[in-house]
Amino acid sequence: MGFLDKLKGAVNAVTGGGATVTIEYPMQTVFPGDTIPVRITATSTGAEVKSGGIFVDLVTSEEMRLEKGQFGSETHFHHKGEVFTQAIQVAPAFVLGAAQTQVVEGRVVIPPNAQPSSQGRHVAIHWLIRGRIEAFGNDPDSGYKPLTVGRR
Repeated sequence: MGFLDKLKGAVNAVTGGGATVTIEYPMQTVFPGDTIPVRITATSTGAEVKSGGIFVDLVTSEEMRLEKGQFGSETHFHHKGEVFTQAIQVAPAFVLGAAQTQVVEGRVVIPPNAQPSSQGRHVAIHWLIRGRIEAFGNDPDSGYKPLTVGRR
């Protein structure tokens, strides 16, 4: 392995560029306590990737917005932050060979006490899901995708 190959490997570890990851899941509304099927596809972008496993991350973010003049305020207020996060392992540690693809199917349980998705005038609750390979450096992932959690 030459110097440039080592440099490229280091860049991939830092950026998560060692593999591409996609996640597939039902797009319809899910409900607290539901178990949903997921399919994660990981493909090496060139070099071998040593992984600590494949994970599905569930995240809930809450967003609050107040605009000028509301409630006697003359300022804008916008705050967004995570209020819940959970990592679910769906595959054990493995090595993804150079230019190899691995597909894993699993099941994820939506927490029984999950707050439903909502979009109010001032407050919104957003659920997000992503597939991720645990690896050295920045984990390659699918990016967060929307998930709608309904009210029973």
